[in-house]
Amino acid sequence: MSELRKDPIIGRWVIISTLRGKRPSDWGSESFRARGGFCPFCPGNEEKTPPEIMAIRTMTTEKDIPGWEIRVVPNKFPALQIEGELKPRGFGNYDMMNGIGAHEVIVETPKHSADLAELAESQILQVLQVFRDRILDLKGDSRFKYILVFKNHGMAAGASLQHSHSQLIATPIIPKRVSEELNGSKEFYGQKERCIFCDIVKQELAAGSRVVSETEQFVVVEPFAPRFPFETWILPRQHYSHYETMPATMYEGLAPVLKESLTRINLALGFPPFNFVLHSAPVQDSPLPEFHWHFEIIPKLAKVAGFEWGSGFYINPTPPEMAAEHLRAVRI
Repeated sequence: MSELRKDPIIGRWVIISTLRGKRPSDWGSESFRARGGFCPFCPGNEEKTPPEIMAIRTMTTEKDIPGWEIRVVPNKFPALQIEGELKPRGFGNYDMMNGIGAHEVIVETPKHSADLAELAESQILQVLQVFRDRILDLKGDSRFKYILVFKNHGMAAGASLQHSHSQLIATPIIPKRVSEELNGSKEFYGQKERCIFCDIVKQELAAGSRVVSETEQFVVVEPFAPRFPFETWILPRQHYSHYETMPATMYEGLAPVLKESLTRINLALGFPPFNFVLHSAPVQDSPLPEFHWHFEIIPKLAKVAGFEWGSGFYINPTPPEMAAEHLRAVRI
């Protein structure tokens, strides 16, 4: 029988519809790994991107030449632009402002065909540290209220280039999805004086049925009311509201957890397209006792259709307990 499940953070209901479901082995994948052709992110093509913002190099400090391990450049087709003033204004019932922000691309490796999950833990650590460093740099601009780090992997997930990369967008407003989490966690904290994410970590570890893996620092879970099949969250066990202000040891502990989580998804689901997003607290806020940063990894296995768009409900054919069991069983 189908179930309705309520997300305890934002109050959104989802439908776990096993009658419409697929077994984990039924999910297909797209052929994205073998694509070739010209790539502006490959070494030797540095002049095909905007001038780099930063890079990790071991042999030279010269910019925009080969020899880099990770390279950060402005997006050539930015959603928001860093130059200018916001100039908020109204027109009758409508509010608007100039499209001010920042849009950057983090090229995670010089190797064209390497997936993020295939990189060494030390390289993934560098990627995570670059996320931190770019957030710390951009939060100095008071125009920016939120900085979202995300990754689109595969055509179905919105990636137009195969070369492994992530993106970062700084916005002058807090995105609606993040605001829902902030408001839900603030309401919970006002009632119980506890962080709802910390409570979720404790409850999931006690139950075990939705836990994929755990370390002393992190837990990987399939959330209780997932929007999508095999939606996977990575949460620190200790409370941190801001990703960018953690101790160095936390990033060192996160690198193998992220690598293992992506590897499990790849092996269990046949290297699916996926998105991941980093939800952290707004960059201009002080540490928040009610909010807990986390990664959300979303394999692109199901399509959002008319019912979802019209109702706000999501229909998920795979119970999170089944997904967690399948991912735990993967031999790495």
